[in-house]
Amino acid sequence: MTAPSTAPAASRGGRWIQHWDPEDEAFWNETGEKVARRNLYFSVLSEHIGFSIWTVWSVMVLFMGPEYGLTPADKFFLVSMATLVGAIVRIPYTFAVAIFGGRNWTVVSASLLLIPTVAAFAVMEPGTSFNTFLICAMLAGIGGGNFASSMTNINAFFPLRKKGWALGLNAGGGNIGVPVVQLIGLAVIGASGGPRVLLGIYIPFIVIAAVLAWLKMDNIASVKNDTGAAKEAVREAHTWIMSFLYIGTFGSFIGYSFAFGLVLQTQFGRTPLQAAYVTFIGPLLGSLIRPVGGALADKYGGAKITLWNYVAMGAATAVIVIASMQKSLPLFTVAFIALFVLTGIGNGSTFKMIPGIFQAKALAKGLRGEEAAAYGRRLSGASMGIIGAVGALGGLGINLAFRQSFLTVGSGTGAFVSFLAFYGVCFAVTWAVYLRRPAAKAVTATAETEAKPQLSYAEV
Repeated sequence: MTAPSTAPAASRGGRWIQHWDPEDEAFWNETGEKVARRNLYFSVLSEHIGFSIWTVWSVMVLFMGPEYGLTPADKFFLVSMATLVGAIVRIPYTFAVAIFGGRNWTVVSASLLLIPTVAAFAVMEPGTSFNTFLICAMLAGIGGGNFASSMTNINAFFPLRKKGWALGLNAGGGNIGVPVVQLIGLAVIGASGGPRVLLGIYIPFIVIAAVLAWLKMDNIASVKNDTGAAKEAVREAHTWIMSFLYIGTFGSFIGYSFAFGLVLQTQFGRTPLQAAYVTFIGPLLGSLIRPVGGALADKYGGAKITLWNYVAMGAATAVIVIASMQKSLPLFTVAFIALFVLTGIGNGSTFKMIPGIFQAKALAKGLRGEEAAAYGRRLSGASMGIIGAVGALGGLGINLAFRQSFLTVGSGTGAFVSFLAFYGVCFAVTWAVYLRRPAAKAVTATAETEAKPQLSYAEV
């Protein structure tokens, strides 16, 4: 929702870059690339820790045995609220970069992670009320906002020809924060440590990330909020269609990341250590394969990869339903990890669809050349913040579905059946909107009308 401007900006002191033109190859080769890469790496560090704090309760609930007095439904509700807050704060975090500056906001957003971490450290013991745990889990949700501000900030630093690589690395580096916190949790559990040990490990790293952002990052003075583009993106139907599809991919990834260990513990009677041994594998593979989804979309078209990926997600979910009904832990685990991998591919392919969709819109409006490219960049950039926020709400739906399923039938089978149906709807929407052939033109159409670019998204 921010866009770089070439207009001069008044000096505000500190590490503010007054002139930034990455599309100028001479500028980029001489100074721009070095500065952009430095900001990228330290932005990834902060975003990575943000993802870890956002999802730390997926590990905390594994520590919370009978002495905590919480039911499985209580635990699913805790992680649901962390997911909800993480989705909501993505919207204001997107705008914060232009208001405060990318470097300044990275320092602030990293420092804010101390609040949920220290709060949980203070209360994490048996006898603490459920409402207190709930507040701490909701506070952890602010870590989910770091993704939005980091993507907005890094988007401004890189030229169009480099954005795919930079944003892919930024997103992947952040997503890996999920399996990392789960791996650290495994080590802590394996060493017979308590939940405070896990939280204590992260406190100094949060401080380090904030200090390094302060010392090493920069603000771009010409970055501003494009409220016009934001309003237009809100009115654009494709923004909401892609938000729906992103619920199926990223929403599944983050929802399953919170729920995987808890499902293993609740449905299959795994101990915290046994659950932790496999919990991190799915999020790790799903994070690492995200760029592959983007690369496949580049080669074959994002809509086609997304369509068939939903078919594969449905097949994996069907296997999970069978494994759940037969109480087959090996089959359940393998299919669940495969589903994680598919969510990662879908994350890459759906996000790669967005620029193509708005480029097609530009052509349909009669725009050409740089004018069409500028329109596509403006609208796709504005819509990505909305799509990222709405997509994250899928994690809320997944954990609430698990909660209800365990309350009513005592297993996650009912939830998985509903997910299977949802992926079927996502398949139908992808095909109907982006792959179905346009209706044949009437034979009386003129040659000029025949030649005019049509709003077709088969290749996005």
